[in-house]
Amino acid sequence: MSDKGLVLVIEDEPAIAELQRMYLTREGYGVHLARDGAEGLAAARRLKPVAIVLDVGLPTMDGTEVCKALRDEGDWVPVLFVTARDDEVDRILGLELGADDYLTKPFSPRELVSRVRAVLRRTQGHVAPPPLTLGPVRLDLETREVTVDGEPVQLTVTEFDLLAALLRKPGRVLSRDQLLSQVWGYEAAAGTRTVDVHVGQVRQKLGAAGDLIRTVRGVGYATSKP
Repeated sequence: MSDKGLVLVIEDEPAIAELQRMYLTREGYGVHLARDGAEGLAAARRLKPVAIVLDVGLPTMDGTEVCKALRDEGDWVPVLFVTARDDEVDRILGLELGADDYLTKPFSPRELVSRVRAVLRRTQGHVAPPPLTLGPVRLDLETREVTVDGEPVQLTVTEFDLLAALLRKPGRVLSRDQLLSQVWGYEAAAGTRTVDVHVGQVRQKLGAAGDLIRTVRGVGYATSKP
């Protein structure tokens, strides 16, 4: 296996799967291919990949079922969904699934590699030790744990980094473009809709403390001042 870790690609179209494998291998990742949902879920459990590229429309189990099964088991490996339909985006990024990013077909293999690299950089990057706090919310950058009034809150890699970006600058308004660049690592041309979906997820998971994240109409988001 590569030093960069193993990426599990779950894709039922052989030509697309081989293209993804080729580009990810060139980037230095180990790659394991699975052809359907059940095979992919078994591989995820067995191989413990550093990231999963997961097609939504799969035989036996669709991608959303695979992701939900992993999340229900407490496996929060970064998941990048691939979908053929843009109208599925809200569903695949939904709270109950905990996806970290998505691509809509057709897409450039280079874009796929860039997204995988970005999500792994967020997972494995260096973090500062001091925790971030606001009201009852405490975010530990070293252990990547979040609590509200001392009770743990389970966030995906992306949700954690989004909350951290907001807590690092309490009271300051961050535009959707700024958040997309800081958290996802790519430019606003990729679309800001995903920011809104993830903010909604974070608010819901924080419960009443989610009100600490304010929407600034026409601009972006900010946390309440300490």
